Amino acid sequence: MSLPIEDYALISDCFTGALVGKDGSIDWLCLPRYDSASMFGALLGTEDHGRWLVAPTDATAESTRRYDGDTMILVTRWRTPDGEVEVTDAMPMGDHRADVVRRVRGVRGTVRMQQDLRIRFGYASAVPWVRKDTSERPSALVAVAGPDAIVVRGPMLHAADHSHHGEFDVKAGETVDLSLTWFPSHRPTPEALDVEHALRETRGWWTGWAAGCSHDGPYRDEVVRSLLLLRALTHLETGGIVAAATTSLPEAFGGERNWDYRYVWLRDASLTIAVLLAHGYDDYVDHWRDWLLRAIAGDPADLQIMYGLSGERDLAERELSSLPGYQGAHPVRVGNGASTQFQGDVIGEVMIALRRGREDGSEETKFSWALQRALLGYLEQHWRDADHGIWEIRGEPQAFTHSRAMVWAAFDSAIQAVERDGLDGPVVRWRALRDEVRADIEANGFDAVRGTYVQHYGSSEVDASLLQLAQVGYCDWEDPRMLGTVRAIEEDLLRHGLVLRYRTEKGVDGLPPGEHPFLACSFWLVEQYARSHRLDDATRLMDRLVALANDVGMISEEYDVDGRSQAGNTPQALTHLTLVRAADAIAAAGR
Repeated sequence: MSLPIEDYALISDCFTGALVGKDGSIDWLCLPRYDSASMFGALLGTEDHGRWLVAPTDATAESTRRYDGDTMILVTRWRTPDGEVEVTDAMPMGDHRADVVRRVRGVRGTVRMQQDLRIRFGYASAVPWVRKDTSERPSALVAVAGPDAIVVRGPMLHAADHSHHGEFDVKAGETVDLSLTWFPSHRPTPEALDVEHALRETRGWWTGWAAGCSHDGPYRDEVVRSLLLLRALTHLETGGIVAAATTSLPEAFGGERNWDYRYVWLRDASLTIAVLLAHGYDDYVDHWRDWLLRAIAGDPADLQIMYGLSGERDLAERELSSLPGYQGAHPVRVGNGASTQFQGDVIGEVMIALRRGREDGSEETKFSWALQRALLGYLEQHWRDADHGIWEIRGEPQAFTHSRAMVWAAFDSAIQAVERDGLDGPVVRWRALRDEVRADIEANGFDAVRGTYVQHYGSSEVDASLLQLAQVGYCDWEDPRMLGTVRAIEEDLLRHGLVLRYRTEKGVDGLPPGEHPFLACSFWLVEQYARSHRLDDATRLMDRLVALANDVGMISEEYDVDGRSQAGNTPQALTHLTLVRAADAIAAAGR
């Protein structure tokens, strides 16, 4: 059975990532991209669905782990009665190869180590043909199935029932290197990696990137780690930013709220870019804007709310029979049906991110501004349409208040582009539309009796996404209507001090009820508290939230308070970017 979600740590080369468990097993790895099929899939099943274990043979061995400074290199120290070793896990940067390195270094005494390698390509649907390459020293295994191939180098392995096992001793001062390299099966086997050079270059790459972070305030360590994770989720070449490294980790254990998050949501990517911009990474807006131009080029009516890492549009959702699911939570899904939804807020998120890029000195090109104008033209015709909202409901579309507020923000950003940045556009018409949208929200999206904005028109329910209204400038942080909304969220959506997205038992999402508090929503509440002069409340909630991160600072989508465990896909970009925003708000409030 797979480990608790919080027992995993991510290593990454900014093309894909591997989840390494506390037990020394890589239980999730998709090569060569995050959205490729898994070759190690034990996370969503058992060891027979693919894994690579490197750990002491002594079952009583204890481990601690950390990242190697401000990097995505994981260091696990194992202690046994006979000695200590360190295992350094990394995905090398700089050579654009698909490598995993596992270096075992003896620290004290002698430790007997074991390997258990189970290769399962195609989401565990294909057991490869494996051969030994006797021309190499140390030994090498080459595994092939269809288009995929890997070469594994290191101590000798022996075949047994579709797996490979081996043991080796490591003495104090000794180093044993293991490596795995993916390559297309029609190409020659890649040459062996210079592990020492690869680790040195990778350490330098990540450390240099992290050094550019501008954050002066509390929670600096958490902010830097979150930014590193956001960078790890950003494809080095295309600029696409995946929402998480995994698919189908359950929001409700044993339930069916299991979704594939290995794609680029325009909303999440836009919010990530805004956070990176706020912390000194100005060059990322141009890279992402280029991705955006390629992904959504064409008729604005064909706009999708998410794309593949290179802008792929076909993300049809299907269920896999080859993986049984995380601790039995089924189905396991690949693709995402929400890619065909209309979500009225998305254009607003994109416009805000590009506006903030201009504020930080990024210049619009002829094509990028033309694209934004085309999106606004589409929004003019469709902003009144019911939509599926930020939470991608699978019930009937609604007129979500949050979506309408983001429509307001889209036109507001366009007006600023003309009035402040000197771009061209029908500003008079945009002003009239902005005012019309506001009037519509105030007439239909506000409950005057309770004094709160509502989830959707015709409803009396609240929704945590309403906390974004002040973030985008729709209303002031201390506007009575905003404060009334906060009170309603505190009354209806707080569970054990953490915030639910909405009350699922009300049936709006078309799914069985029940899920755990959504961590991004709690970080939004921290930001609201800090910006509305409730600094003590903000700090108290922030301290609780950062304590929910695992031992290496990773946080997933939700938190099971009763089970005291993380839930949902991990690491979750939205969770980490809202952590950074919350820390920024607390820092600003304390000045």
